Amino acid sequence: MATLSQAQLDQLKEQLNADHQKLVEEIRGELENSGNQQRIELLNREPGDSGDESLATSLADFNLTMMDRQIEELRDVELAFQRLKEGEYGICVDCGQEISFPRLNAYPTAKRCIQCQEKREKMYAHGGQPRM
Repeated sequence: MATLSQAQLDQLKEQLNADHQKLVEEIRGELENSGNQQRIELLNREPGDSGDESLATSLADFNLTMMDRQIEELRDVELAFQRLKEGEYGICVDCGQEISFPRLNAYPTAKRCIQCQEKREKMYAHGGQPRM
């Protein structure tokens, strides 16, 4: 594990717990209000048209996209907890160097140091295709 003080680790764990709780609540809310009511209201309007149906479909797609993003963030938080448990938290998955506390404080689920993350973003910045 990176050489983080116990106070720093406690602070990061608290952030991760708060993020986890927030994401679970957001996902639960999205599931409860998944746009079905909006879609039903739009489709039940008289006279309905294809524009209403298209808007209802777009709203449902948007809600699914939001939920996908939230689920991915929740996975990142859970993976950070796993790295904590295994003693690998704060270690870059690419180069094996320590991830700085300021980076972890800003982004507690970081799995790469800033240098490796920048390289990765440059490499995959163009449509997911690696560039040289």
